[in-house]
Formats: sequence, structure tokens, C-alpha cells
Amino acid sequence: MIRITNLQLPLDHDDQALNDAILARLSIQQDDMLDFVVHRRGYDARKKTNIVLIYTLDVNTTQNETLLATFTGDQLIKPSPDMSYKFVAHAQTTAPASQQRPLVIGFGPCGLLAGLVLAQMGYKPIILERGAAVRQRTKDTFGFWRKKILNTESNVQFGEGGAGTFSDGKLYTQVKDPNHYSRKVLAEFVAAGAPEEILFVSKPHIGTFRLVSMVEKMRAQIEELGGEVRFDGRVDDVHIDQGQITGVTLADGEVIHSKHVALAIGHSARDTFKMLFDKKVYIEAKPFSIGFRIEHPQSAIDEARFGKNAGNEILGAADYKLVHHCDNGRSVYSFCMCPGGTVVAAASEPHQVVTNGMSQYSRAERNANSAIVVGIDPSDYPGDALAGIELQRQLERKAYQLGGENYDAPAQRVGDFMQGKSSQKLGAVEPSYKPGIKLTDLADALPDFCIDAIREAIPVFNRKVKGFALADALLTGVETRTSAPICIKRGQDMQSINTQGLFPAGEGAGYAGGIMSAAIDGIKIAEAMALSMNQPD
Repeated sequence: MIRITNLQLPLDHDDQALNDAILARLSIQQDDMLDFVVHRRGYDARKKTNIVLIYTLDVNTTQNETLLATFTGDQLIKPSPDMSYKFVAHAQTTAPASQQRPLVIGFGPCGLLAGLVLAQMGYKPIILERGAAVRQRTKDTFGFWRKKILNTESNVQFGEGGAGTFSDGKLYTQVKDPNHYSRKVLAEFVAAGAPEEILFVSKPHIGTFRLVSMVEKMRAQIEELGGEVRFDGRVDDVHIDQGQITGVTLADGEVIHSKHVALAIGHSARDTFKMLFDKKVYIEAKPFSIGFRIEHPQSAIDEARFGKNAGNEILGAADYKLVHHCDNGRSVYSFCMCPGGTVVAAASEPHQVVTNGMSQYSRAERNANSAIVVGIDPSDYPGDALAGIELQRQLERKAYQLGGENYDAPAQRVGDFMQGKSSQKLGAVEPSYKPGIKLTDLADALPDFCIDAIREAIPVFNRKVKGFALADALLTGVETRTSAPICIKRGQDMQSINTQGLFPAGEGAGYAGGIMSAAIDGIKIAEAMALSMNQPD
């Protein structure tokens, strides 16, 4: 087929316009057209009065070879790439008795795709998830939000589906993907019940409620292929013999032997990080970001981004992506923007307050929210490789205190934050955070350089998104789980640089940031494990 990129049409074009634009672009007649499919549809809203849709199309005609020769050198007309997924290996039909089943620790997006691909290749993985199955996990999480009862093993961070289950369900990423792994991820999600539009919209998302049933269906496929998923299966120890991992011990004392272990534990498994550090697995500190959640009326963001086109069904709820480089050398940026969503309680340890954001597929809630965070690096928290974790804990404990020591979150109107005074009452923006918020002065919640940077950035962001500095917009603290503050270093073979057979993966190991990049990393890990298992002992 022929791939046409950057084909632009007005936002309100009719159904025939796309067909006609293809004919005009290729200079062919209708009889020459066999069919076409939309590979990608995005939009350019830089001019609110003239928003255009931008298409990437795969077209089949009666004269594909001639047309490709005619358009040689045209970077916007090329052969359609082969995006089908190809397995790198398959398990032997009669594995030797010494062949141990691969283990996958963690069942978020990374562990899910690693386990699924291993199962599809015939390796019958055992997947160990410290938290609960997704429906029980949902009950536990909502119980925390409504009744302030925190289950430290079943919450926003831990359980089937990982942290991405309670998020906006964004499925786009900026990671390089020459092997089209993202297409494999999207295809598996659609097969599990995701809307087919995620295959072509430029910013696909799913939302929490749909993710729940999808994860269950993908788990069922793993089990049908001979894999095993164990919940409440926290790994408390790893066994290492002369630099080779040989197995793990679970919290209940069970020992499972394996020389191929994927570590897909997410960015909040702090006790597991400590255990690995104590076992001398090589870990180093890495940069991450801290800040607040900010809420605006979604209608205001729609108007700022789309003008008279606000509410258009194709455009949906508007988002934004903002960054500012401050005078103090810090960078402030928006992170995990959730259109039409809510701010959620994301703590996983007692007496700490952490915020995150989530949306349903409809993105129909009153407020837009995103994290506004400041980049920090190990020079800001000197110490050993786990010093960033201790900083996170300090900030989360401080937020707990500022919120009233009952899991309410500290919050402040943007106008008051900019003036450096404590908020006494809410304005037009109603907080969405559950269990609840306590108005205070957030200047005490983060280091001074972060507060200064955010105060400098908000007026700059207001010039890019009109109304961003709305006095009644609400800041809620704190956002500290943007990514893992550590990196479990791995080599080109995807194994730990000092522990053979241990495959650090996803966000928790420092190699992903979001559902899609974590899922892609899971596929890469599954491939590396399969190739390793196919090597002779």
C-alpha cells in the first residue's frame, strides 16, 4: 500500500472530502482507487479560528508501483511499512527438565505485556503481583477515597493493571519505536475491548473503567496459553548465586526457582528497591520531578485551546502541554494532563499524601487537571541511590501534616499561592480530590526553589493557555510519583549489569514513563528473556 502523510483538511470537512483529497494528492481517478484506511488522525489547533485535521493514510490503488516510482523523493508519499508483530522466538515443544519457567514480577502495563508476549511465544510465565485482582483492587482504592482506609498492598500504585489503571489511560508516547511495538500494544488492547479508534487517533486514551475489563481479558489470555498469574504475591527476597539470579522468596515464604526474572514493579515499590539495593543489585539515583496538581474548569481550557470550536466531537476535551525554563535554572512543566478528569489520592504508605490524576473515557468531568512539576536531580538529594525515595517520603509526610493528618490533601487557590498567602475559602473551582482537601499555604509543601519556579512559570503558562493563572484555579499537593527516583541499570542484553538473569523493566527500573512506553518495554523484555532462554546452558 501507499502511505500518504500530512494530508490536511478543514475540521468540518464532509465524508467525501477525504476521498477527493487522496485522488488529488496522487493525481488519480476514482476508478484507480481500491480502498484506504486512516492510520493516524490528529489536528493542528495553533490557529483557533482555522483548526485543521491532519491525516496519515494507507491507500491501495490499481497502480501502486507506478505511483511510488512517480513520487520517488517525496517524503510524504512512501510505501506503507509492515507494522505486523513478529515473534523473535518460540519455546521448545519439549523443554528440557532443567528449563525453569520465567518469572515476571509486577502486573502493570510492563508486566502485562511482558507476560502476554512470553505466553504467546509458549514460555508459560509465572506472574507475581503483590496487589489484588483488578476488581478487588478497585474496591480497595475507592474505599480509601471514600472512607480513608488505606490498604498498603491494594491501591492506586499496587494491583492488577498497575498505576496506569487509575489514570487518564493515555496511550501515546514520544519514545522511538522503529519496530512498531506500539502497534502491537494497541492491537492487543483493541482485542481486549478498547475502542478501535485508538488505532488511529493521534492521542489515544481509554480511561479507568474500560481498562478494568481489558486487563481481565488479557489476564485470561495469558492463563489460556499456560501462564499463571498470582495475586497477593509480593516478592520479599531474590536469590543470587555468583552474579546469577536463581529464584525469589514470596512474602508467605514460598520459594520459586528461576534463572529468568523480569522486574516490572512500577515506580512505587520502595520496599522492593531497598531489598534489591541490600542484595547489591546495581542501582543508581536518577532525576525525577515534584510539584502539585492544578485544576481549572474544563470549559475554560476548551475555550482557550479551541475558541469557537470548543465542544467539537472530534476535538473532544482539550489538553495542553507546557514547559518553562526558569531564571533559577529549573524547568517547570505540565505532566499527566487529564482533561475532564479528577485529582485522586495515590498514597501507598501510611501517613503520606500523594496526588495523581485520572479520567474516564468520556472525559466528561467538570475540571481539567494536570501536574505542574519541577525537575530535580541527585544533586538536590545527596546520599546513596535511595536518597530520592527518602525525599519523596519526607514531602508526602509533610503533605499529610498540612492536610490535617487524615489523608485530606493540602490545597490553595492559585491567586493566593501567587501572593504568598494562605487560602481561606474556595472560589469558582470545586476540588475533585477525594477524600477531601484542606486549604492552607502550599509554600511549606516543597523546597523553596520549587515554589519559586512554579510561581515564575504560572504567568508564562497563562500566556500560552489563557486563563491558566485564574485566581480561583486550585493547586493540590503533592505530586511526587512522576517517575522512579532510581534506575536499575541494564546492559544491551536487557539484563542487570551485575545480576545475570534479572531483567529490569518499565517505570520502576527507570526505562519508561507512562502506559505505552512501559508496555513497549515489556515487549522488549519478553523478547530478551526468550532469546536468553533459547541459549544453551
